Amino acid sequence: IMSAYNSLHGVTMTENDLLETPLNSEWGFDGVVISDWTAVRSLDAVAAAQDLAMPGPAPAWADLVAAVRDGRVDEADIDRKVLRLLLLAERVGALGTDAVTPAPLDARAFAREAAVEGTVLLANTGVLPLAPGLARIAVIGHNALEARTQGGGSATVLPEQIVTPLDGIRSAFPGADVVYEIGAVVQEGVAEIPLAQITNPTTGTPGVRVSFFDADGTELFAEDRRSTALVWFGGDAPIAASRRVMLETDYVADASGEIQLGFAGANPARLLVDGEEVLDDTPVIEGTDLGAAFLNPPSLTAAVPAEAGVARRVRLEIRVNETPGALSGALSATLGIAPERTDPDTLITRAAAAAADAEIAIVVVGTNSVVESEGYDRSDLALPGRQDDLVRAVAATGTPTVVVVNAGSPVELPWAADVAAVVQGYFGGQEFGTAVADVLTGAAEPGGRLPTSWPAALADVPVSEVTPVDGILRYNEGIHIGYRAWLKDAAEKAAAPPAFPFGHGLGYTTWSWGVAQRDGDVLEVTLANTGDRAGKQVVQVYAERADSAVDRPARWLVGYGVVRAAAGETVTARIPLPSRRFAHWTDAGWAVEPGAFTLRIGASVADAALTTAWEARGA
Repeated sequence: IMSAYNSLHGVTMTENDLLETPLNSEWGFDGVVISDWTAVRSLDAVAAAQDLAMPGPAPAWADLVAAVRDGRVDEADIDRKVLRLLLLAERVGALGTDAVTPAPLDARAFAREAAVEGTVLLANTGVLPLAPGLARIAVIGHNALEARTQGGGSATVLPEQIVTPLDGIRSAFPGADVVYEIGAVVQEGVAEIPLAQITNPTTGTPGVRVSFFDADGTELFAEDRRSTALVWFGGDAPIAASRRVMLETDYVADASGEIQLGFAGANPARLLVDGEEVLDDTPVIEGTDLGAAFLNPPSLTAAVPAEAGVARRVRLEIRVNETPGALSGALSATLGIAPERTDPDTLITRAAAAAADAEIAIVVVGTNSVVESEGYDRSDLALPGRQDDLVRAVAATGTPTVVVVNAGSPVELPWAADVAAVVQGYFGGQEFGTAVADVLTGAAEPGGRLPTSWPAALADVPVSEVTPVDGILRYNEGIHIGYRAWLKDAAEKAAAPPAFPFGHGLGYTTWSWGVAQRDGDVLEVTLANTGDRAGKQVVQVYAERADSAVDRPARWLVGYGVVRAAAGETVTARIPLPSRRFAHWTDAGWAVEPGAFTLRIGASVADAALTTAWEARGA
């Protein structure tokens, strides 16, 4: 578990007693607490249940041995941390012992299943699942070709391959004419070059060679990487000792034409193609946000001709540590290609024409790393670029339009009522495109339900004061957060309802809700699949207490269960409801208010018509 940068009630989280209680004492955590990078700021974190300072060796703990010897630090606190680290090492086999070995699994199949199970069908007029015999399909959108499969920064891993929505749809309809148009540019700056198009000149395998040089030009270190979007923050690479970092690869274009080749970073750099310099410049950093400058730096590009199938040697030489800075021991750099430079109206016109000539239009919209990533906040909930205009133009052609949303969190969908279906795919991982195709064709049931409430507009969000004042953020809303805030405002008639409520998600069949009854501390809910195909339902249970003497949410989730049923089958969901789900916090600890609660059972927080009384037993 990772401890955060911020403080709570004035105490930095790496030094906070909360790491012991409730984490260790109440919740029984016996693993290792590591810090977010550089979040350990002093020796005071030693006395807390902070086991590991990252990245190491951490400057804040540089005199740890001396501090133990002169009594500033208790040796027993060090012993506890060492034992936790040794236990972790034992669990993963790092001490030469047998580690817990996971059962073998088909990783691609698992990634595909996970993406399907997390996909939420927000709206559907009946166009989905798509008919199998479609002859002409228009696939539109930047994210259809360059999908976001994972979050930015620390949420990034390198898969063996990525299936884009365009790839997945073409595979699912091998007999159809699938045409593609970008429609609207979403990505800002360069994106990494696909692994299939780059070869490490040293190893001959897919990837890039990275070399580190000192001021005299002596190579200090080299490594082989499988991506052209790279971040160093700790680790073995001698960033602080280097003065030049070189990335080199052989790039092969998949189509002939002019590309915008360049780099993103906070450092000056020189770009060469086949030994010829095409760019030598310094990016201009705007603002003072170190997170944004590091994780989403500006890009510089140059027009470079490319010929399909012809390899070109590309070398990026980055100058580092020319001046001291807050991140002198870290480096973020991307060698990549920027989108085509075409008039936005022309792109939309081309996309609408493709849609008008198709039987179905599938538009993939989404966010980019500029607005949604680690290290900085979003300023609004709008889709970047001209994507809203794009969807409206495609829908206006009269061709049934399905919109796939490729975003990690809520965005405004002002055109939702004008399209045939809306599918929220989140960041679906390496099999994102395959999962999208499975859901669109009905090969699989969209299995997800919303873990957040989606507003029609940012102005409708009940809790929006989230900017610290003088370094302090006050949670004045108390327990009324998320869907609870929507319900509180609804009771007070203070805000519009969400466009899509917490727990919402459709499927491809229909359900009849039966009865709810108690069996000990388990609620049993019967329901029947009344449709003509197998399906999945997430049975959600919410509690209410209208006459409560305690400040409570108007309604809160106390349990849920998944059921699957064949067409015509009746099934029972068994949902444990321990008394802790009904408890409230007092100065003496958790307590359960005597008397009956009302349970509302259904398919979302706004669709829970089945009710029953429930009395929690014990504290």
